[in-house]
Amino acid sequence: MPKIGKRLRGSLSKIDSEKRYSLSEALQTAKDLANAKFVETVEISIRLGVDPTKADQMIRGAVTLPKGTGKTKRIIVFAKGEKQKEAESAGAHVVGAEDLVEKVKDGWLDFDVAVATPDMMGQVGKVARVLGPRGLMPNPKSGTVTFDLEKAIKEIQAGKVEFRVDKGGIIHAPIGKSGFSADDLFENARALIEQLQKMKPASAKGTYIRSISVSATMGPGLKVDTSVPSLSAKVTAA
Repeated sequence: MPKIGKRLRGSLSKIDSEKRYSLSEALQTAKDLANAKFVETVEISIRLGVDPTKADQMIRGAVTLPKGTGKTKRIIVFAKGEKQKEAESAGAHVVGAEDLVEKVKDGWLDFDVAVATPDMMGQVGKVARVLGPRGLMPNPKSGTVTFDLEKAIKEIQAGKVEFRVDKGGIIHAPIGKSGFSADDLFENARALIEQLQKMKPASAKGTYIRSISVSATMGPGLKVDTSVPSLSAKVTAA
């Protein structure tokens, strides 16, 4: 059994592991327990009632968090000609075509998001085995394969996060930093949940949102009550 550190033991002693917190209470508690020497990321994990082995139930997409992520993302763009100038003007960190593909193929991965124009996907496919496992492969469903590079880049910098259901049917996503107010974290979490609800597959039966937990990077997971009042009511901490 893995050893539990002193900090985590202290945090666990301050929560009720059996309690189902309202979403607002869980976020405030995660903030209160974030005591690392760095600004921790607050994350949410949502277990969906889907079968990821079925193509029509593979939930994948993106959402722009209304309060941002608290992080400036390094964006690279695979594009040619005039589209390279558009990407550079919009704030992309590195822009290129075949040369950028070769750079990634050689092992360079110093970026957070990759965007590509549709005409470059044939070349980008050459590094799919490098980008795919790391969640960096451009994809039309997440808006990272597009000719509208300016819009894509600005949305990413404004707080756009990508998500994809894993083999266990769970979505994991960052919703801000521990320095955010609980209300801002709540707005971000609700935006993600509402986006997932819109994406519910017609073939998915039974309860769709089965469980939710939130935590800061170094903190314990807090179980969330998934009833509608819990997910809708914002409770501002005193």
